[in-house]
Amino acid sequence: MRLILASASPRRAEILRNAGIAFEVRSAVLDEARRAGELPGDYVRRLAMEKARAAAGAEADWIPHPAIFVGADTTVVAGEEVLGKPESEADAGRMLRMLSGRVHEVRTGLALLRRPDPAERVLEEITRVSFAPLSEDEIAAYVASGEPFDKAGGYAIQGLAGRYITRIEGCYFNVVGLPLARLWAALRELGWEG
Repeated sequence: MRLILASASPRRAEILRNAGIAFEVRSAVLDEARRAGELPGDYVRRLAMEKARAAAGAEADWIPHPAIFVGADTTVVAGEEVLGKPESEADAGRMLRMLSGRVHEVRTGLALLRRPDPAERVLEEITRVSFAPLSEDEIAAYVASGEPFDKAGGYAIQGLAGRYITRIEGCYFNVVGLPLARLWAALRELGWEG
């Protein structure tokens, strides 16, 4: 049975490779805008499922063997605000100021579709992350590094920002973008033996 990752994220691919899990990548381009009034958990679960379904639909005509499609979407929730990927340097700085000296949540929606039969799972993983207080100079230097871009919440725990993380409660890999233990358990439930 093939495993298809419906994501172009190099971080998700690296997590799977490092865990010794064989997979292929079939990413889909979607509108990732949050709907008005959509709760953070609903948002990441919906996007994860849409990604998995888009990849499964794109593959449907030529899949020679059964496959499991995995979609994932991650966002950061600070107080009442949902933080996606920064749109500019100013936006990245704004996000880092919001996270500075506070605890926030990283939420990842995870969707698995087994095809050709219709088995599906959709899950959410939540990890609480504590940030050290950041000075304006630290924020400016971090933004200038370029690392905040293409990262939910404007930081990468596995990179330079790791020095600012004082504590996490939950799955480390979730903060990187793919909750590995939850994924492994769901794959086993769906009969994957890779």
